[in-house]
Amino acid sequence: MVKRNKIKRIGVFTSGGDAPGMNAAIRAVVRTAITYGAEVYGILRGYDGMIYDDFIELKSQNVSNILQRGGTILKSARSMEFKTIEGRKKAFENIQKHGIEALVAIGGDGTFTGAQKFSQEFNIPIIGVPGTIDNDLFGSDSTIGYDTAMNTVVEAVDRLKDTADSHNRLFFVEVMGRDAGFIALNTGIATGAEGILIPEIETTVNDLKITLKTNLKKGKTSGIIIVAEGDQSGGAYEMARKVKEIDNSYNTRVTVLGHVQRGGAPTLADRILASKLGFYAVEALFLGKDNLMVGIQNNKIAYVPLENAIKHNSEIDHDMLRLARILSI
Repeated sequence: MVKRNKIKRIGVFTSGGDAPGMNAAIRAVVRTAITYGAEVYGILRGYDGMIYDDFIELKSQNVSNILQRGGTILKSARSMEFKTIEGRKKAFENIQKHGIEALVAIGGDGTFTGAQKFSQEFNIPIIGVPGTIDNDLFGSDSTIGYDTAMNTVVEAVDRLKDTADSHNRLFFVEVMGRDAGFIALNTGIATGAEGILIPEIETTVNDLKITLKTNLKKGKTSGIIIVAEGDQSGGAYEMARKVKEIDNSYNTRVTVLGHVQRGGAPTLADRILASKLGFYAVEALFLGKDNLMVGIQNNKIAYVPLENAIKHNSEIDHDMLRLARILSI
């Protein structure tokens, strides 16, 4: 057991988009804190709940049987009011009212941006746990929910490939990734997609046309194009329309997977990751750490300043892009 600071009560909340594995992280936070002699309060609906005094005490039994559940038992929301100093003052008054001395924030970029400002303004220790399916936070090799989301996409695309092959169709499949193409790139490789479109790299309709023409000459009569929602082409519908305009011979269909990628039971990898990060987040608070995100780098625990986590985006591996192009021929 770590040498403890005297923290008697910890608050935990989830904010922003939900991610499979958040419940596993909540469970780990609650049970680790209780083991170290602290009480835990859950804050419902993230920063909104903090402002409107929506707090519940969490005992060990409150987090039983949630490890395998998707979503978040603490609910989630995006709070516009928390972006104002008045909103943050209300939140801090409620934190004080409940005797909470430190916070664990589970979420992504927006969650950590708010946490950093809140910590600086009111001098309350906060540790961030990266929970976002986009995997776009700097400082952790993987974020909670990323593995599950990719497996959901792979399962869906495998099914689409069956019908694409049966009807000689070209499917444009749009996956999440407004600012980052990690889901699109990795699921594209895993499903053998003929094309992968991501925000980081511009792919013109002519580039895609060359790929498709080459595939037709090789006898490929169906195909899958994975498109990140934030791709510079404008998304799956827009790229499908452009392809159709250039060559009407393609029997195109568009499937937008949307929020189905957020749901479902977390994979083994996400359950383990979330449990480790929740555990280490609480230990960090008892070690006197503050204003940090806890992550995993090269299978080892890493502490990253919240400022770095939100200011530096994770970078796409260009070797993976080369791999995708070669394997798609």
